[in-house]
Amino acid sequence: MGSLFRSEEMTLAQLFLQSEAAYACVSELGELGLVQFRDLNPDVNAFQRKFVNEVRRCDEMERKLRFLEKEIRKAGIPIVDTGENPDAPPPREMIDLEATFEKLENEMKEVNTNQEALKRNFLELTELKHILRKTQSFFEEESARVEDTQALIHAEHLPDSQPLRLGFVAGVINRERLPTFERMLWRACRGNVFLRQTEIETPLEDPVTGDQVHKCVFIIFFQGDQLKSRVKKICEGFRATLYPCPETPAERREMAIGVMTRIEDLQTVLNQTQDHRHRVLVSAAKNIRVWFIKARKIKAIYHTLNLFNLDVTQKCLIAECWCPVADLERIQLALRRGTEHSGSSVPSILNRMTTKQAPPTYHKTNKFTSAFQAIVDSYGVASYCEVNPAPFTIITFPFLFAVMFGDAGHGLIMALFGLWMVWREKQLMNQRKDDGTWAIFFGGRYIILLMGAFSIYTGFIYNDFFSKSLNIFGSSWSMANISDEDIEKYDMIELDPNVTSIYKPRSPYPFGLDPIWNMAENKITFLNSFKMKMSVILGVLQMSFGICLSLSNYRFFKDPVSSVSVFIPQLLFLLCIFGYMVAIIFYKWIAYDASISYKAPSLLITMINMFLFKFPESQDDYLYSGQKGFQIFLVLLAVACVPCMLFIKPYFAWRAHKSGKRTVRFGTVQMQVNGAAEDTAVIMDQDEGEMPPPPPEGVSGHKEEEEFDIGELLIYQAIHTIEFCLGCISHTASYLRLWALSLAHAQLSEVLWSMVLHIGLGFQGWVGAVVTTLVFPAFAVLTIAILLVMEGLSAFLHALRLHWVEFQSKFYKGEGHQFVPFSFEALMEDHN
Repeated sequence: MGSLFRSEEMTLAQLFLQSEAAYACVSELGELGLVQFRDLNPDVNAFQRKFVNEVRRCDEMERKLRFLEKEIRKAGIPIVDTGENPDAPPPREMIDLEATFEKLENEMKEVNTNQEALKRNFLELTELKHILRKTQSFFEEESARVEDTQALIHAEHLPDSQPLRLGFVAGVINRERLPTFERMLWRACRGNVFLRQTEIETPLEDPVTGDQVHKCVFIIFFQGDQLKSRVKKICEGFRATLYPCPETPAERREMAIGVMTRIEDLQTVLNQTQDHRHRVLVSAAKNIRVWFIKARKIKAIYHTLNLFNLDVTQKCLIAECWCPVADLERIQLALRRGTEHSGSSVPSILNRMTTKQAPPTYHKTNKFTSAFQAIVDSYGVASYCEVNPAPFTIITFPFLFAVMFGDAGHGLIMALFGLWMVWREKQLMNQRKDDGTWAIFFGGRYIILLMGAFSIYTGFIYNDFFSKSLNIFGSSWSMANISDEDIEKYDMIELDPNVTSIYKPRSPYPFGLDPIWNMAENKITFLNSFKMKMSVILGVLQMSFGICLSLSNYRFFKDPVSSVSVFIPQLLFLLCIFGYMVAIIFYKWIAYDASISYKAPSLLITMINMFLFKFPESQDDYLYSGQKGFQIFLVLLAVACVPCMLFIKPYFAWRAHKSGKRTVRFGTVQMQVNGAAEDTAVIMDQDEGEMPPPPPEGVSGHKEEEEFDIGELLIYQAIHTIEFCLGCISHTASYLRLWALSLAHAQLSEVLWSMVLHIGLGFQGWVGAVVTTLVFPAFAVLTIAILLVMEGLSAFLHALRLHWVEFQSKFYKGEGHQFVPFSFEALMEDHN
């Protein structure tokens, strides 16, 4: 049984692990990644479990490693990723790791504290240096102003007075606070202070944040202790830093010399501290990835061990897990390796268990199929062992996308983008992991590649290359009586293959549409008819295939009643109506050529008259002989399928109840169609005195004995029958979106060509070259933004809906739960 067509056969197993070997065995199972453990202690608080202290220690180790990583990134040191994937260290090594991390954390904190203190001192000395340098000019101006005042007093023969003694404070303030600071000083001191300020040219480094800060030096002159106290309070409120500044030039010069000496000594110490810090971080950067892996693996192991139970002797751990049957030998080998590594003499035991619980769904995928499986799982995880739509989605999804996208030029760009991501996937794997949009595109690189490749194919079918046709094989139309001047005179011509006096069609165009249709006036009429019929044909084929896949489910789950009462009536109902419509589409294409096409009856009128039992009186108006009787037979057969779907399954259930058999219900099938959810009971019969037969291999044996209620079952079956019959009509109409989106994409592409790039191509000579060069970037941007991204996303979503609703609803339950194994690989991917 292929694991992609159906999920892997799963079994519930019980593990008996010796306490000393449990850690090593779980480590080996984590490396293998094929076991999903169950929690055997659901009612026990997380803080009351056996290994909670070890989990806390691991959390503390991770915290210290995150602190180191933050410091490394802040220092701009690249973290070395060698790709090494070490095994989980033994428990005794955990103590060494804790000691190493504790030492590094304490060392880094001490270095950071010392460095911050040194930077703060360096900042203060630097600010003091600028104050001493800048205030010298302020004092010179102030002394000159005092001398002028004294000279004025002598000139006016005023009595001599004591020299005016002004107090002052000097400091540094952030540049953005200076205007508010000035206004506050003026208002609070009523204009009785004199402020001088100048900006420090070079920004200063903040010792805490490391940011560059612009500051200004200021000096405030005032008179009196009251103003001095007021000025200091204002400076404190604006977080200005005040520094002592001598009054005499000699003292200022002497202090400046001392400050410069201290700055040089402090710069030397800072450089040495920075070098030591850099060496410690470089050494840690070489090992931090490996340390993270080890710490996370240890934590995952102890977290898993908390799911286990202890036996009464406290010497053995008991675990329950889901695992694939095909990999039981590999799991046993991993347990054996773990026991050997731990040095235990008692082997670990694995026993298969019988359970009533539904197993998880596990599909083995690779990097190519995983994206398509994700599309299916987004609708709902497959029920255990039911048919998986993913293998068919690999082809049908990009194909239906391409039917709507349908341009070889746009498909080529998309395919090249997908091919580039596939070609460089190893280099791109580790780039921009935090970018969610890029992760989505990169994860779907194979889908994008196939969508582009199929779009190239359908583009050649439609003969569309950036809205233009390619005349590869030469047109099959020969124009005998029309000159080249007439063709140039008329932009559009009407193609009618029945007018042989003007148009003489030769052999059909070898592949796709004839390029002459690109300049035909009746192009839209022709393409609409072709694409509309093609959409209906593709839709009926896919829905019929979906119903056929339901038979595979019924046979696998040994449900002959559903095979007779559901599969056969559903398939007949669909084929008698819409299968017949597809058949007459092909019949009209074959039986009517251009010369007699006007005699062909309308398909829509034919289908309407078929249900109204209205038929033409003349035999010449029939599509084929015997049409009347055959159509009556098909309608009656389709109508007869409705009571079959409605009554056969309830009848078998009623008969089983009357004959003394008990009805066993294995579960329900939930069908999601057009947003409505329905349940279909799966009925199995057995004699009352017999033991119930085992469920199919790999299927849960969960059986629920229920009271028999024929009324409930009839209502249930009636809802399902009505939903299917109406769904056949609505789903067939839903496939017309293939035609609608294909038409919309072609028209948008044509509009973009004619209104943008055609402007540049309409000029001749060097003017045309210049205009085309200017217009082409706009054309390229609009093509990528609108026709590739927006139209591509629209076609993607519509293809998604056709698969989820119209196709998968015919056979797919989607009621399962995902197999989530204990895997170190998945753990590392989640943290990357």
